[in-house]
Amino acid sequence: MCRHPRPGLFLLLSAASLFFPLLARAQGGPPFLTNDPGTPGHANWEINIASVPILRRGVSSYQLPQLDINFGLGDQIQLTYEVPYVLQTTTGQPQQTGWSNAVTGVKWRFFDQGEDGWQLSTFPQFETRGSTLAQKNGIAGNGPRLFLPVEVSKKFGPLNLDFEAGYFFPWRGPEERILGFMVGHSFTHRLELDTEIYNDRAIGTLPHDTTFDFGGRYKLRQGFVLLFMAGRSFSGNSSGQPEFMGYLGIQILLSKYGRELTKEP
Repeated sequence: MCRHPRPGLFLLLSAASLFFPLLARAQGGPPFLTNDPGTPGHANWEINIASVPILRRGVSSYQLPQLDINFGLGDQIQLTYEVPYVLQTTTGQPQQTGWSNAVTGVKWRFFDQGEDGWQLSTFPQFETRGSTLAQKNGIAGNGPRLFLPVEVSKKFGPLNLDFEAGYFFPWRGPEERILGFMVGHSFTHRLELDTEIYNDRAIGTLPHDTTFDFGGRYKLRQGFVLLFMAGRSFSGNSSGQPEFMGYLGIQILLSKYGRELTKEP
């Protein structure tokens, strides 16, 4: 499932919007880090099950699986529960495994001008404290902490942009800020491709990441969507930034009748 951006990031965001002038509708959320104001719809489920590798120099972390479960409460509210099972390898140390911090949240799309207009939401999330063993093994944070973001989506002609900014308020540990930006295009009714720039910065410690990635969604059949993404940091292994990060998973979409696809890429 955030921090304060540097001025150079805005130049990167501007360059991205110029580099992709023909891209159309984008959609945040899995497999991407940036969220958008979208919700599943009343009584609908969106369940994402994925493998998420993050490789840094000397440390490799794999979420196997990452579980992300969402439920629509009305047309403008989404309830969320997310938790990863982590496998982590560190040079010269034993491999560690276990459940990391869980996240619960409520997204509220409080402003909606329709498909082509402005959409705004807030998505407060509460991250639980990791177990004592998971913290000792380095696969979970101390916590708990509260995350307060705002998501914005707007279509400008053929171009749709998603933007998210948020701040972590910890009970213990450093404060953290995020800024995310993405843009994409639906090439067919089955295939959507997107690109993203994401800045994640903790105050006085790691992470201090600025990453870019490409990915998308491919509708396999009714109610099942393939999710994929791959990226890395702009600075390679500088300050422990990711040399590779990815996402490969399946999105299961269920209506209130329990079998029908409710959202297409």
